[in-house]
Amino acid sequence: MSLTEIMVGYGDDSDNFANERKNLENDLITLNQIFNDIFYSDALMRVPAWGQNISGQTARFYIEPSFSIDIINERTVFFWEMLDKYTANYLPVSFKQNITDKLTQLGRHNKTSFHQSKLGQWQDYLITLPSIVQAPTLDNDVIASIHQALLNRLQLKISYQNKWHGSSAERVIYPKGLIFIDNMIYLTGFNPTDDHIDDEVLLKAHRNFAVSRITEAGVIDKPVPDWVGRDTFSLDNLNKLGKLEPNDNAQIKLVLRVQKYACQHLYERPLSTDQVITVVDDTWNQVSATVANTLRLQDWLVSMSQLAVVVGPSELKTVILERLQSGIELYES
Repeated sequence: MSLTEIMVGYGDDSDNFANERKNLENDLITLNQIFNDIFYSDALMRVPAWGQNISGQTARFYIEPSFSIDIINERTVFFWEMLDKYTANYLPVSFKQNITDKLTQLGRHNKTSFHQSKLGQWQDYLITLPSIVQAPTLDNDVIASIHQALLNRLQLKISYQNKWHGSSAERVIYPKGLIFIDNMIYLTGFNPTDDHIDDEVLLKAHRNFAVSRITEAGVIDKPVPDWVGRDTFSLDNLNKLGKLEPNDNAQIKLVLRVQKYACQHLYERPLSTDQVITVVDDTWNQVSATVANTLRLQDWLVSMSQLAVVVGPSELKTVILERLQSGIELYES
């Protein structure tokens, strides 16, 4: 649009038309500078280009079609750059692609000043190494359906392939949220059930589903029942109740004997807030901590191998011993 065309909606005082036209031109010049200073973008374009002499020509103005109103400043670019670095080998490919697309969008903006800033220089000194086991592939349509159902509090129909079954089974669930454990993503929710005065009864309907094993998902135009939104069933509380990962629903007082040099990382990364480490002798330390008795805990204890031994509880000691003996038998066969 030209200044004259814009003036149709800008000023209607014929006596001050010339002054208002000049004010409008100054406003556009200022707005262009704001876009450059704050958004690092030539969002407001002029033909002939800004800075060129327009004497005798009719200047026309337009907004660059690729411009996004998202605030693009040093902190925003830093966040996306660091997220890209941190999740390079961690998130599933489809999630990682979303971050790449965002950086491509940012790439349309002038990032020279960012890369020269102190924040921008950080990216040259960071790298993320891949996990031993790579993240699974996720279906973008499945993720989109889960997203829609969660945000709109609607029921969800899924086709789910159980870990040891060859075929998928359809089921309806009341979705509650997503759980990130290492590089796996799980959908947590409830099987359909009627409201009940006893929360323990409702908790029996709780289930977790690996998103990578959901082959299809579709939103059902029915709201989830109000009881699903109770504080008792918040993600934080479900986690405290031990419902968000495989476990035996118990907090245990774990006691370990850990080789002294291997115990150093537990000073830096304690098992719990009440962890206590006691020196036994020149070779061993004793570690006690209140922890959830989860499958991940058992996996970690097995991975410690010859560096640690479970003292208690005795039931956990038996489980770890059996797993280690089973592994030894495989190597000896």
